[in-house]
Amino acid sequence: MNLLLDILQAAGVAAAIGIRPFLPALVVGVLAAADLGVDFDGTSFAFLESPIWIAVMAVALIASIVGRRALQDGRGAQAITGVAAVLAALEFAGQLDDRFDVWWPGLLAGPLLALLAALAASGLFGRVRARLDAATQATLPAYAEVIAVAIAALSVLAPPVGLVAVAGAVFLVRGGKRREGEKYAGLRILR
Repeated sequence: MNLLLDILQAAGVAAAIGIRPFLPALVVGVLAAADLGVDFDGTSFAFLESPIWIAVMAVALIASIVGRRALQDGRGAQAITGVAAVLAALEFAGQLDDRFDVWWPGLLAGPLLALLAALAASGLFGRVRARLDAATQATLPAYAEVIAVAIAALSVLAPPVGLVAVAGAVFLVRGGKRREGEKYAGLRILR
């Protein structure tokens, strides 16, 4: 049962990191340092709760907020997704290493879940962005940060939330693919 809960917890954190990478990693580091739901002490991934790691995540978060416009182009978005995949691999493997000797599957599952969540989030926010004015579009990254940190914190404190997060990502990706095939989805002609 502990293995299942740890996998669900790690899956939720990896999905949250896929949405926005730095704030969820920062929050998980703070929760781990306080031994609330996750603890990396005594593992090969103890650095994930060190003050230096938390400071690096805080600086990366601030840099990503300041440079948000530069990161929205194709290369910047790809770079952020790559960073998210690495962070998700570390977090997933660290959470498995907390109670189990075999942690390497986290290096594979973490990036896959982060990429799934990134794909779902980009599709969702892309569809929403197309319907909003410019002033409201500027608030979408803040909503993404709030959603990501909520998923991460809730996944750590209540691991079954991780299953809901992954299922939601799968639903959004499938729904987005289905809508892509529909020509002029939602367009009505009135006579």
